[in-house]
Amino acid sequence: MLKQIFFLCLALLWTGIIVFLCLTESSNIPTIKIPYIDKLVHFCFHFGFTILWFLFFKKQFNSIDNYKPLLVSFVFSIFFGLAIEILQSKYTLTRSADMMDFLANAIGATSAIIAVLLFNKLISKIVN
Repeated sequence: MLKQIFFLCLALLWTGIIVFLCLTESSNIPTIKIPYIDKLVHFCFHFGFTILWFLFFKKQFNSIDNYKPLLVSFVFSIFFGLAIEILQSKYTLTRSADMMDFLANAIGATSAIIAVLLFNKLISKIVN
C-alpha cells in the first residue's frame, strides 16, 4: 500500500510538472539554442510519464503480467499528450499545438514501453 501511494505521488508530481511547463507562457521559460531540444524534452516528459504511471498501475492492478498496466499507461500518455497540445493551442498566447511535439510524446511513451519490457525483472523487484 505504501509503495502504491509513493508511485501515485511520483506520477502526479511528474504530471503536474509537465502541465506547468507545457502551459506556462513560453516567454517565461529560458531558451536554449539547441536544435530540436523541445522535441527531446517532450520525449523525456512522456518517457518518464509512462514509466511512473506504469509503476502505479502495476501496483493498482496487482497484475502478474505487465500487459494491462503497460497498455493503460501508454494510452493515458498518448491522450494526455494530445490534451496538452490542445490546451496549448486554446489557452496560451505564446504556444500552439504541434504535431511534431505529439509525435515526440508518442515516441517517448513507446520507448518507455520497450524499456519496461527489456528491464522487466528489475522493475518487478522495484514494484514488489
